[in-house]
Amino acid sequence: MSQKPVISRAYYADAIENFLDCSSDEILGSLARTSAFSIEASQRDAWIEQIRVLRVSLAPYRGQGKIYFEYAVPRLGKRIDVLILIGHVIFIIEFKVGEKDFTASATDQVWDYALDLKNFHETTHDKPIAPVLVATRAKSAVMAISTTQQNDAVLLPIHASPDQLLNVFEQVLLFCDGPLINPEQWDLGRYHPTPTIVEAAIALYSGHAVSEISRSDAGVINLSQTSETVAEIIRSSRQLSRKSICFVTGVPGAGKTLVGLNIATKNINKDSELYSVFLSGNGPLVEILREALARDEVKRGIAMGKKPKKGEALSRVKAFIQNVHHFRDECLADATRPPIEHVAIFDEAQRAWNLEQTAAFMLRKKQRTDFNQSEPEFLMSCLNRHSDWAVVVCLVGGGQEINTGEAGIAEWITSLNRSFADWHVHISPQLNDEEYGAGTAVSEVANRANVHFEKNLHLGVSMRSFRAEHVSSLIKQVLDRELSVAKRTLQQLQDRYPIVLTRSVSRAKAWMKEHARGTERYGIVVSSQAQRLKPHAIDVRSPMDPIHWFLDGKEDVRSSYYLEDVATEFHVQGLELDWACVVWDADFRFGADGWQHYSFVGSRWNHIHKKDRQTYLKNAYRVLLTRARQGMVVVVPDGETTDATRHSAYYDSTFNYLESVGFKVI
Repeated sequence: MSQKPVISRAYYADAIENFLDCSSDEILGSLARTSAFSIEASQRDAWIEQIRVLRVSLAPYRGQGKIYFEYAVPRLGKRIDVLILIGHVIFIIEFKVGEKDFTASATDQVWDYALDLKNFHETTHDKPIAPVLVATRAKSAVMAISTTQQNDAVLLPIHASPDQLLNVFEQVLLFCDGPLINPEQWDLGRYHPTPTIVEAAIALYSGHAVSEISRSDAGVINLSQTSETVAEIIRSSRQLSRKSICFVTGVPGAGKTLVGLNIATKNINKDSELYSVFLSGNGPLVEILREALARDEVKRGIAMGKKPKKGEALSRVKAFIQNVHHFRDECLADATRPPIEHVAIFDEAQRAWNLEQTAAFMLRKKQRTDFNQSEPEFLMSCLNRHSDWAVVVCLVGGGQEINTGEAGIAEWITSLNRSFADWHVHISPQLNDEEYGAGTAVSEVANRANVHFEKNLHLGVSMRSFRAEHVSSLIKQVLDRELSVAKRTLQQLQDRYPIVLTRSVSRAKAWMKEHARGTERYGIVVSSQAQRLKPHAIDVRSPMDPIHWFLDGKEDVRSSYYLEDVATEFHVQGLELDWACVVWDADFRFGADGWQHYSFVGSRWNHIHKKDRQTYLKNAYRVLLTRARQGMVVVVPDGETTDATRHSAYYDSTFNYLESVGFKVI
């Protein structure tokens, strides 16, 4: 029985001997036919130069592997210039045609490609990978072949001139060990990426399917299943002319936001009845996603030979990614007309305002003295104006309320019972769990008509850390003071997901820089209440721009890479870093009777007595401690006995507790 053909991710792929025997015109023809864009002269010339160089360098390796041109990396939205399997090694080659220098950004680029395949391509995990940067006008380069401190078979990027490439192949093959790679078996490897929310949004907006950018592990309810369940609720609501609300739950980093973006990007056409809007009260997230999508649209337009305008790109993005408060204001302006959208997706729905907060805002900002609805109830009433059908999708995180007046998910269910008796309700069974704070409300709604419990509406595995799924569980156990359980969980993940503890900010910065490779993003995060870190050059009140912090590169002083500006829970919720430094202040201290909660007012720390504010502070640290995808360092400063606001006793008990969990001290 013949094997099912593999759909190639490359514009050109063939055995090395066939590549050597084909004419340049034949190879160019194959590349041009497969390319999604019209071929510019500069691209054609670049391919000709690459083919010329590789013919010489690969001549000794006839019959020993396979070559791929323009190999797709969907998570990064890019293509590898050339990927070559020779013997037991995978070579990732980035050509800089016409360049004589080996720039830091180009080095990071080829390193990123190697790391992406290492982490997410099934048949690459255990293979040696050599990232190689070739500057075609370089005379020669200092050629160093070595592993990184991770010692995971990904070599440090190698710089080479065209004349040195053959020597690179020879030296790397001698340096690395391993069995021969079977190209046919390697081609069968599946790609299971774990993109950041920004990478995922860009991929979806540019036309990739959610299945291309998400894991599909056996036993895990994956994003495709959850997305399809939500899509079916939308389709059936439209067909049957009914109003529906569904609650998608998930652990931190499970991909709830990605489910919402997937629905929104699929239904982006304003003329479609299924036109959807993605709403979030998370201002930084909205601004960062809009900016990232607009930048990418401009970049893709330029690559296609167009002259796109960023302002126009931003306008298109703003139509389907909106701040929930702006959507609310539009509905307030006309109290009878339904919104253009039939489907509204509310990200972090648990953070919607309660009645008290909403009424206070309406009185203060809108001069509305008679407003008597919570934000969930008002937002549902806006969709309820449609005479035929509507769907509200609530994306719900557990233990994520971090600000005054955030109602939690119980207010949505209470509003349903109070005002929307005819709506169909689709609930994840996990909504009963304690961290969602909706248990009583769910039990009340369970007895009404048209309630459907659907297990596919829960995402139970964090994708934020592709190295260790149980990071969110560990942080919950640490914060809940479940010491013995936390110790066991840490043992399960510490080999794949390093968490270290230190008293020194400078040591923590060095640790992150040592571990980050390529453009892996790192940064410092702190609680918004951490007001006594100024002696460590950390001032939470100093303004920072989340767009520059999250999106800009290593050359920009405003970016997270510079480790000068810090982000708080309000900046980072819903977003992620590869490596995080969490600096712990005296606002949240470990004591004999559990956690102690403080706010700094004037010149002293004051006890926080209100239960809801204590919860917000605990959740702030939950958010900070679950931002890192690959590992983190926690800094608990030494304190200073001569400073009454930074007494050592305020910090030592917290450090000792975290050390007792088993975090390695550096």
